[in-house]
This record gives sequence, C-alpha cells and structure tokens, in this order.
Amino acid sequence: MTKPNTQLQAINEEVAVVGSYTQKHLDTLKSTIAKGTSNEQFALFVQTCVRTGLDPFLNQIYCIVYNGKDGPVMSMQIAVEGIVALAKKHPQYKGFIASEIRQNDHFKAKMHTGEVEHEPDVMNPGETIGAYCIAYREDAPNIMVIVRRDQVEHLLKGRNAQMWKDYFDDMIVKHAIKRAFKRQYGIEVSEDEFGTAPGSTATPETEPARRDITDEANAAGTPPKDEPKQTPQADDTDEIKKCRAEMKRKFVTLGITTPEGMDEYIQNHGKIKGEKPTLPEYKALLKVMDLHIAEKQAADDALPL
Repeated sequence: MTKPNTQLQAINEEVAVVGSYTQKHLDTLKSTIAKGTSNEQFALFVQTCVRTGLDPFLNQIYCIVYNGKDGPVMSMQIAVEGIVALAKKHPQYKGFIASEIRQNDHFKAKMHTGEVEHEPDVMNPGETIGAYCIAYREDAPNIMVIVRRDQVEHLLKGRNAQMWKDYFDDMIVKHAIKRAFKRQYGIEVSEDEFGTAPGSTATPETEPARRDITDEANAAGTPPKDEPKQTPQADDTDEIKKCRAEMKRKFVTLGITTPEGMDEYIQNHGKIKGEKPTLPEYKALLKVMDLHIAEKQAADDALPL
C-alpha cells in the first residue's frame, strides 16, 4: 500500500489557490469565520475578500450566517478595522480622531471647519450621550460626523443588540467612524449592523428605525390596503411604481421569492426614513440590489470551493 506523500501535501497546502489564500487558509476560513456557509456563499465571501483586499484573519471583514426560512442566509460585514484599512490605501489619507461624548463633558463643535473642543469630565462623566469622528484628508476639508444617542437607540433592538448593550461606547464610536469615512473617502459599507444584523454599504447620515416595505414591493405599485394613501408629488408617482415593479423583478433574479426573504433583505438594506419610501430611497435600494446581483452572478460563474 502506497503511503501518502506528506511532503507533497505540505507543499500543496502552501500554494495560493484564490488570491493569496492557500488551501489551508480556505479550510480554516470555512470552519471558523465562514462556518455554516454553502460552497457558493463561501466562494462569494472569498472573492469579496480578494477583490477588496480586506483580511478576515485581521477582523477586517466578517461573514455572518443566520437561519432563514429557505436555509442559511449569509451577510458580509466590514468592521471599522476594515474601513480604516481601505482608507489608508487612499493617497490623501491623513488620519482621524474619534471619541464618545459623556453627559458632563465640555463639548463644542464647529461643523463648517470640522473642529471640536472636547474636555472630558474624568471624575464625573455621566452617561454616554453621543460620539463624534473627524476624518482628515490632504487638500480637502475636514469631515466631522456627530452621532446622538437617540439616533442609534433602534440598534439596541437589532440583531447585534447584545453587542450594543454590552459595549455601547465602543459601538457608537465605531458608528461615527463609519459614517465619517463614508463621507470623506466614499467608502461604502454594507452594514447589517444598521438595522438588524459588523463594516458596507450605503450608510445614511441619520439612521431611522426600519420598517417593512415588502408588501409594497410585492404590490408593484398598489398601495397597501391597511395604510392611508400617500400623496407624493405627481411627477414621482409613475417613477415610484416603476421602482416597485423593478424591485420585484430583481428579487426574482436574486432568488428571493418569499415574503419572508424579501422582508429580511429590505430590513438589512433598506434605508427608509419616513412613513413612506421616497423615490430616492427606492432608487438607493435598487442600486444595492444591482450590486448584489453582480456579486451573485460572479459567484455563479466561479467554481465552488
């Protein structure tokens, strides 16, 4: 009986298979960070890591799998460490400062210059009431983002609720960093942290509580029966109907055919500020859907790992 060539096996484990990842790296990812993913989901996650240059072993990008009605659902999330890593690649990167704001701190902000006066009350700080981040960039204005506590209260009830409750100060500071870096460097983060499920993409400056617009997507232009009809501008009405119909088609392309699946998707990626989605909000969600369709097609073209 021929003995296995252990030396050859060891060499093969060190040969890059995808990007800079060896088979040993892939096996480790599949059994740890991406545990529970299907072959297709895992292939998409690895391709995303390679394309963005984000390193899951350095906690820059995560792969979260949770149970959906039709099986495991994967969510890729970029951490603050990943956002900073992406920003550092920018030739004009100049750093940032960020901190939580306590109730008894002396805090004054100059939004037009992106400057703050912040003197913490070390002995009697009080509760955390917000956070801020100033992102600097060579030859560009400072970008400052301030996040108030009331703007993130809804996240205490989302999929990452326990993290927010246990590490509120860290989480609200990270929230401010992500928003500031999006505005300063255009880094989009598909962040399920904002709503239900770490950094992106498309994080608005004000995070409202999520609401279900699945019925509206399914209706493809028919207002929900139990809700009063909204009165959009006449010029927007036809465009909104077209957006609803397009959403329905794109859900089919994404393989999302159940109301529960649509609801899960919209909860994760829809950014609805008011009682009714506006035309720009519909268009923003359609852009996110286009990105996910492109990623799905790329995964379908790739060989399963």
